[in-house]
Amino acid sequence: MDESRRSSLVFGVLLVLVGVIFLVFQVFTGLQRFINWSYAWPLIIVGVGGMFMLSALLGRVPGLAVPACIIGGIGLLTYWQNLTGNWGSWAYAWALIPGFVGVGTILAGALGGHPGKSLSGGLWLIVISLVMFFIFGSFLGGFGFGEYWPVLLIGLGFLILIRPLFRSRI
Repeated sequence: MDESRRSSLVFGVLLVLVGVIFLVFQVFTGLQRFINWSYAWPLIIVGVGGMFMLSALLGRVPGLAVPACIIGGIGLLTYWQNLTGNWGSWAYAWALIPGFVGVGTILAGALGGHPGKSLSGGLWLIVISLVMFFIFGSFLGGFGFGEYWPVLLIGLGFLILIRPLFRSRI
């Protein structure tokens, strides 16, 4: 069976299972009191990310790990924001999305048998994402380094300058 058929099959089965779970909650309304949806709705987004990751694993389609991490990461971020009420953090929290891509890239490489190449690219995305997160968080009032946020830019610049010295010659 080719990769696209396998991923469609796995994704279809997962959608049916999720649909059955939601139907059970609709039919047996007493179950709804066990979940406070006003706080837990972002977990639906995390669940969609989890479905993508299961599709990547069960269907042997490593590329689905990237959207799985993006969707799951945004779901976890909105869950934290919903619990804390800190919705203003979106002003700088968006900078974490490239880091979610980096995590997905690393996982896709590991699942696809190319961990070396994906590790380097994924780690760079994570580093750049965290630097942007701390910079924007610093001057948009989230937390941070105060007036010393340019130090992060300087550090990132040095990393970019010395990176070619450590590249493998494959």
